[in-house]
Amino acid sequence: MEINSAVKALSALAQESRLSIFRILVQTGADGLSAGQIAKTLSIPNATLSFHLKELTHAGLITARQESRFIYYYANFSAMNELLQFMTENCCAGQPCDVVTACCDDKYQATDCLPLTKETLL
Repeated sequence: MEINSAVKALSALAQESRLSIFRILVQTGADGLSAGQIAKTLSIPNATLSFHLKELTHAGLITARQESRFIYYYANFSAMNELLQFMTENCCAGQPCDVVTACCDDKYQATDCLPLTKETLL
């Protein structure tokens, strides 16, 4: 991941509503949520939600798919994993440490996913 992409992603997450939206989409998984479900769950007005979804989409952290008259949003797990890897690539005081995949998508096996804890990073 390039530093400019990391800055864009971190900037998008550096706002309470956007961070909450992203976290709920990560928890939901690949099925995602409709904009209406997100608004209802987080009590965010539709116009405000639209702005935040645009920012997260622009940063590459979420994607959308249209089904009938609804738009479903879901976390881009690949982008999230790239950001986590970028943030930890020089960890452990220069000593080799295992790369931890925080959440899986199609290219990872379920057994490759570990909880992101201090023990798994060290």
